[in-house]
Amino acid sequence: MGSTDSKLNFRKAVIQLTTKTQPVEATDDAFWDQFWADTTTTVQDVFALVPAAEIRAVREESPSNLATLCYKAVEKLVQGAESGCPTEREKQVVLNCTRILSRILPYIFEDQDWRGFFWSTVPGAGRAGTDEMDDDDGARPLAESLLLAIADLLFCPDFTVHSHRRGPVDSVEDMQSIDSCEYIWEAGVGFAQSPPLNYIHDLNRTELLRLLLTCFSEAMYLPPSSDNNVLNPWVTFFCSSENRHALPLFTSLLNVVCAYDPVGYGIPYNHLLFSDYREQLVEQAVQILIVTLEHEGGLAHRSASPSSMEEQESTGPDNLFVNYLSRIHREEDYDFVLKGLARLLTNPLTQTYLPNSTKKIQFHQELLVLFWKLCDFNKKFLFFVLKSSDVLDILVPILFYLNDARADQSRVGLMHIGVFILLLLSGERNFGVRLNKPYSIHVPMDIPVFTGTHADLLIVVFHKIITSGHQRLQPLFDCLLTIVVNVSPYLKSLSMVAANKLLHLLEAFSTNWFLFSAAQNHHLVFFLLEAFNNIIQYQFDGNCNLVYAIIRKRNVFHQLANLPSDPGSIQKALQRKRKSPDVISRTSSQETVSMEGSHPAVPAEPGTLKTSLVAMPGIDKLTEKSQVSEDGTMVSVPKTDGSHTLHSDQSAEMERRRLSSASSASYWAPTSEWVLSWKCKLPLQTIMRLLQVLVPQVEKICIDKGLTDESEILKFLQHGTLVGLLPVPHPILIRKYQANAGTAMWFRTYMWGVVYLRNVDPPIWYDTDVRLFEIQRM
Repeated sequence: MGSTDSKLNFRKAVIQLTTKTQPVEATDDAFWDQFWADTTTTVQDVFALVPAAEIRAVREESPSNLATLCYKAVEKLVQGAESGCPTEREKQVVLNCTRILSRILPYIFEDQDWRGFFWSTVPGAGRAGTDEMDDDDGARPLAESLLLAIADLLFCPDFTVHSHRRGPVDSVEDMQSIDSCEYIWEAGVGFAQSPPLNYIHDLNRTELLRLLLTCFSEAMYLPPSSDNNVLNPWVTFFCSSENRHALPLFTSLLNVVCAYDPVGYGIPYNHLLFSDYREQLVEQAVQILIVTLEHEGGLAHRSASPSSMEEQESTGPDNLFVNYLSRIHREEDYDFVLKGLARLLTNPLTQTYLPNSTKKIQFHQELLVLFWKLCDFNKKFLFFVLKSSDVLDILVPILFYLNDARADQSRVGLMHIGVFILLLLSGERNFGVRLNKPYSIHVPMDIPVFTGTHADLLIVVFHKIITSGHQRLQPLFDCLLTIVVNVSPYLKSLSMVAANKLLHLLEAFSTNWFLFSAAQNHHLVFFLLEAFNNIIQYQFDGNCNLVYAIIRKRNVFHQLANLPSDPGSIQKALQRKRKSPDVISRTSSQETVSMEGSHPAVPAEPGTLKTSLVAMPGIDKLTEKSQVSEDGTMVSVPKTDGSHTLHSDQSAEMERRRLSSASSASYWAPTSEWVLSWKCKLPLQTIMRLLQVLVPQVEKICIDKGLTDESEILKFLQHGTLVGLLPVPHPILIRKYQANAGTAMWFRTYMWGVVYLRNVDPPIWYDTDVRLFEIQRM
């Protein structure tokens, strides 16, 4: 049968599904076989030959035909998993059924009445033709049979893995007795042999993983809910002990991702010579990993009471993928994972002198989610990351992505995940310490040129995001400055460029109109003052650049101390705001030349698709405070009402989340009492004392020596000391990231939004009725 003929037969069969008035009998093999008999179909063909409108028509008008098609396709996969697909024809049937199910499943999920179909036991839809199977196994729900068949097929010799057969060619390896741990796809965590690359195996694995991802995507069809106990039944079953391949599959996915080197032995233009089948596999693998690594039942297993903690420790979470991830503990495994993720995250930054000469991967968002989940589920991995300066190999790409995406509204999710990772890292003392390493790699970035450390890089990029990002990033300002505060006690010497940027932010955030125009804006000033205080109290010696910048901008601090709070001044400030609605003055920070070879950050192309995100909890819900004690250990600070600086008026907080700050001005009005309530808490004492002592001395030098030369003043400040002159150092407060139901929901929507947008060929979910997020065109 020529390929055009069989495509015609396939198309005819699809049409008959909708037009036959009588349901087609399940036993009519001649009819059903037309769907999987073709030997030359591709997944793209199946998507073209089975249009959405027709799937919906069958669903509404001939439901029994749709049900039979699903269970016949699953039955074929089960048979293939049992026989091990010894013939080419059987392999082809399995692939065709895989493609058909990938096409149909989203239309099952979008209809509430159909969603339970795969979880019901279909009479006669047990493992067909296997009478010797005992009854209870025969009555598995269709979903379970499908998932177990996919798992078996992913370790099928000569189909998805290399055969270890030694005997005569015709002996088939018995699928039921295979120890899949010997067939792990790639060396790495817990496995030492790297099997030879076989692109056919890679393609077949990719097709099966695509179907698996489609099974898991039922989550996209449920609206976002704050109830985090809604588990995805597909993920729950697949990652349970019912799946005997859970461990080797988890290991295979993780190793395939972390061992991947897109540059391929460093040959330029390599990616143009070989279509890289491994890349498609790596993309599907990382997507499967991020959607299976779900918290179960909210965050119950995190905050268990000490008594139940021990048993929790021994068994760990029921989701075996989460369980295995949290148990990885060998240093060499951590090293393999971290080096692999750093290599892949850095890939889009590597520039060679030859245009298009290196392959640029596109799945950095999935990698960031995977890195996040590793740190979240495996605290020892987080400590390993921070133990050496390897953490900087993750930091630099994140700063690159943040800077690159700052003007593009379609990438607001990427901005969030990058900032959350840095917030998580900044809760650990080692992160601040690591930032002191000099920054010498020069990744072309659209930021001012500076000479300094990774801390300077972080501050310069954050300044750029705040002053030249788009409006929708404003909710992230709190997070960005919290990160700066968290690392500030450990920063040994800021460059002049970074010091000026911090003072420019203070200047912008402390104008009367900005402070009075939204209920939360004054928090930003508190954060900056706290960061300055930490540096002055704990790192005064190396920070003459910052001290000099503070002295030069001393009027900003005096203005804050004398902030007017009478109704007249408040009104006047707000009227000035209406004339110039720009969030932050973009001038007055001497903009220097950007780095050579860098591209400016640009808005999204018109027509770009983006997915909506749920609101993120405010910074007070995102973090909890810890105090650093003398020996460097952290003690959590109990939440008290009213006493902490960032006391947030609950109703104002609700208002802020509900309305963008621009429109909320009309709902919320600043009062004198409100200004006075926080003005008296501005932590200005340390800086005022510093100015009181140093300004006269600096002025005297200038008069005595007729100096206008910065270097002399800096030299003086470098050798100056304030020992005994400053107030007693305050305890260091760190705001550590704290997971909650709100963040869990945010991650779920973001992650599935990424998966939706990245799977365009074939467009698995396109134009189906997805409920978890909205799809918007820029």
